[in-house]
Amino acid sequence: MDLISYHVEAGIARIILNRPEKRNALNTEMIAGLRDALRLSADDAAVRVVVIGGAGGDFCAGMDLLALDRGNDASALDHLATARQLAEGLLAIRKHPHPVVAAVTGRALGGGAGIASACDLVLAAQSAWFGYPEVKIGFVPAMVAALLRRSVSEKRMFELLASGESVPADEAQAIGLVNHVFSDANFEAAVDTYVRGLAEKSSTALTLMKSLLYQTDGMTLEKAIEAGAQVNALSRTTEDAKKGFAGFAKKS
Repeated sequence: MDLISYHVEAGIARIILNRPEKRNALNTEMIAGLRDALRLSADDAAVRVVVIGGAGGDFCAGMDLLALDRGNDASALDHLATARQLAEGLLAIRKHPHPVVAAVTGRALGGGAGIASACDLVLAAQSAWFGYPEVKIGFVPAMVAALLRRSVSEKRMFELLASGESVPADEAQAIGLVNHVFSDANFEAAVDTYVRGLAEKSSTALTLMKSLLYQTDGMTLEKAIEAGAQVNALSRTTEDAKKGFAGFAKKS
């Protein structure tokens, strides 16, 4: 069985974490498959939006502890190589040219919550839970913390990481980790409607907007506004903008 399921339809690439018997826990092969699927969707001219979901009842239970624990003979450099593999997967989501949407059902824990928070948008089923339980086994959720910090307040982040406790979808939305919560019964249809709406938007505009949004992280106000001015000017030269201007002129 492929650990990652991938297909494209109507401009939407769907990447499914496909290890339901292990609650989609991440191992090295699965992370490599995720990166390959992200690369495929980034290179496919037909793709306008990417959706990441999980097979079975859960989104992702985090790193497979058996994959993490490589035995007493593993060196710090061995563990660093494994950590960097996940780090590159998270960055691939952020650097992807198109909007990447997490469709979260069941549990999104540890690295699974990290994948969700790396996505540009998070849609959750009412029964979904989010958590970072690493502290309970003496482990540090160090990479996902950088993403969580960009979604929630500093003190809320500290509490989530220090307690290791999970929060339900409604609370995750209230603190800024989730964009929308949909009923379990209507989740698939609601996600489909949402992402189809995104796919109808200008692909070039969304690509430029996403690039600008993350490019300006850490910039001074002056540099961020200048970067915005450059993207603004560039966006006006695209075919989508020209069509939009022409359509507006006809209505005036």
